[in-house]
Amino acid sequence: MSAATSARRIAIVTGASSGIGAATARGLAAAGYRVVLTARRKDRIEALAAELADAGHDAVAYALDVTDRAAVDAFATAFREVAVLVNNAGGALGADPVASSSPEDWRQMYETNVIGTLNVTQALLPALTASGDGTVVVLSSTAGHGTYEGGGGYVAAKHAEHVLAETLRLEIVGTPVRVIEIAPGMVKTDEFALTRFGGDQEKAAKVYAGVAEPLTADDVADTITWAVTRPPHVNIDLLVVRPRAQASNTKVHRDA
Repeated sequence: MSAATSARRIAIVTGASSGIGAATARGLAAAGYRVVLTARRKDRIEALAAELADAGHDAVAYALDVTDRAAVDAFATAFREVAVLVNNAGGALGADPVASSSPEDWRQMYETNVIGTLNVTQALLPALTASGDGTVVVLSSTAGHGTYEGGGGYVAAKHAEHVLAETLRLEIVGTPVRVIEIAPGMVKTDEFALTRFGGDQEKAAKVYAGVAEPLTADDVADTITWAVTRPPHVNIDLLVVRPRAQASNTKVHRDA
């Protein structure tokens, strides 16, 4: 454990019910943080909190919809100091062309990925500052750094999230808060592609077809934990992480 972490320092992870969020909660708990798990699915985060407690870690679950600003503000009142905020809640919906995509899907992606990140960051920034050594992590995507066909809505939302992180870093320089952006490429989790394609198992499987080793949730969580636990004066502005088989959003090696 580095000097940047210590037992009882609070790390809040949004979207902690599955995938990267759950894996990140496990990683930060192992690094010595008191982890606060938030997500809409209360049963999932309560089970994860129990798992972490059984392993000797300190964790608590709090059901939260990051798009509900009143609920986020009420949640934030519980904390005078917060060491780490991981903005992980988000996701993709659909893969249709701009001409025929669903405006409702675009709206929902923007609300969750961008407004949700804004809500939680704004509400907790005073507590992050009060800690004397706060870290905001924004989990964006390589989609926020390069577009691809069928990705317009998700790309737009993740680009906005990238710009949010970049702008916040400029605006709070000189305060004791770092802003870290982690941008993963192809990550195979149980739910991401399945949710994107409305539960269509066949379409979800095609995303990873022929790719021997896409990233896992643990790979990304390990990257987040590493970035967060650097010495306080070290800021990882942007870290792009892809599987070796993926050279860009549109260039992926697939075995025959």
